[in-house]
Amino acid sequence: MPRTYDVYGVGHALVDLQYAVSADFLERLHIRKGVMTLIDAARQRALFQALDRPPLASASGGSAANTMIGVAGFGGRAYYACQVGQDEWGDFYCRDLERALVRCNPANRSPGPTGQCVVFITPDADRTMNTFLGVSSELGPERLETGIIADSAYLYLEGYLVSSDSGFAACLRAQDLARQGRTLISLTLSDPSMVELFRERFAELVAGGVDLLFCNEEEARAFTGQGDRRAAAQDLARRFRAGCVTCGADGALCFEDGRLAAVPGVPARAVDTTGAGDLFAGGVLFGLTHGFGLEQAARLGAYAAAQVVARYGPRLDRPLKDEISRILSNPT
Repeated sequence: MPRTYDVYGVGHALVDLQYAVSADFLERLHIRKGVMTLIDAARQRALFQALDRPPLASASGGSAANTMIGVAGFGGRAYYACQVGQDEWGDFYCRDLERALVRCNPANRSPGPTGQCVVFITPDADRTMNTFLGVSSELGPERLETGIIADSAYLYLEGYLVSSDSGFAACLRAQDLARQGRTLISLTLSDPSMVELFRERFAELVAGGVDLLFCNEEEARAFTGQGDRRAAAQDLARRFRAGCVTCGADGALCFEDGRLAAVPGVPARAVDTTGAGDLFAGGVLFGLTHGFGLEQAARLGAYAAAQVVARYGPRLDRPLKDEISRILSNPT
């Protein structure tokens, strides 16, 4: 039977703040380049003091939020389970998500600061994230909506959630509710550092059943222990029914029922890779919930990713719902 929502996402609610910096700046502040690092309020204040300027862009974000916005941008129906503070940034977050046509529960707010992610963009277009979770770290199973999960075609779990006990509990509970409601389960590994630090928690989620996996090649290698992207993808294809390994400008390696296929990248002049993997997942989830096969869905994702890396921030400057036929008819 048709479901009300295509995807029910669960993840952190973070206001993304983008700054262009040099690699020397990162080194001077002892910031690990190219990965996500959790920080506390004191460290966040120190970073803002060192930056001493307004951000290039700000938007409601968090990895899974970006993916839900990507689904909606293609014309899909997305719902986001998250938690924000009872502050001005929380007001901003809810309004921004609503403008992006993503539904959420406005009651999921609590006293305390809304989470923020300081995104450092270096001249090579790489993005480095320092994340202060705020009240988003308290997201737990009680924030989930059983009926809406059952009324969604896919559940989408953000791998960053495994970094907290409550977030991991939310993932396990959402996974259980999805199985009860015959909702398909998708998971993103989110970051190589998450795989390295929380391998046992990811293993537990995988054991609970994952129908569709998303990761980039670094995460794939960290998860499998394989030395190159193709070997890692082949390893994942033996463990999961379906999934995608994104490979930057080279596109993605997709697998389904043991078969591996390469989906080419879309040419783009990259200035900021923030949100590329998230938008890729949004395109894939939209495609799979609207009658397209995995390779076609991945082509939608690759196109969305190419568009977002050509601008600052994790958002596209336009919806893509009217471009689907043109995207799929283009051989590259």
